[in-house]
Amino acid sequence: MYGRIARTIAVPGKREALAEILVNGTHALPGCLSYVVAADSHDPDALWITEIWEDAESHQAALSLPAIQTTVAQGRPLIASFSTMAETLLIGGSGLPKSAER
Repeated sequence: MYGRIARTIAVPGKREALAEILVNGTHALPGCLSYVVAADSHDPDALWITEIWEDAESHQAALSLPAIQTTVAQGRPLIASFSTMAETLLIGGSGLPKSAER
């Protein structure tokens, strides 16, 4: 499995609008096991985006989907910066399919 965790900083005052775009534009992605958008509890402009994919190739392929390209185009003007990005190789845990755990 492949994971990504990103802290994204929205343009001041636009965090909720950005979150709505990201949540609404990321349904039914082939190979995506989980896509979670969460508000940072200490920064009123920051979001944490946590993704779990079957593999890195599934994530890369999703970037070319028309729905994702539309979501990116809508969200980009609301993003001030990306402050943290980490790629992860998942080991296992609650909510993950047993077959996906190593």
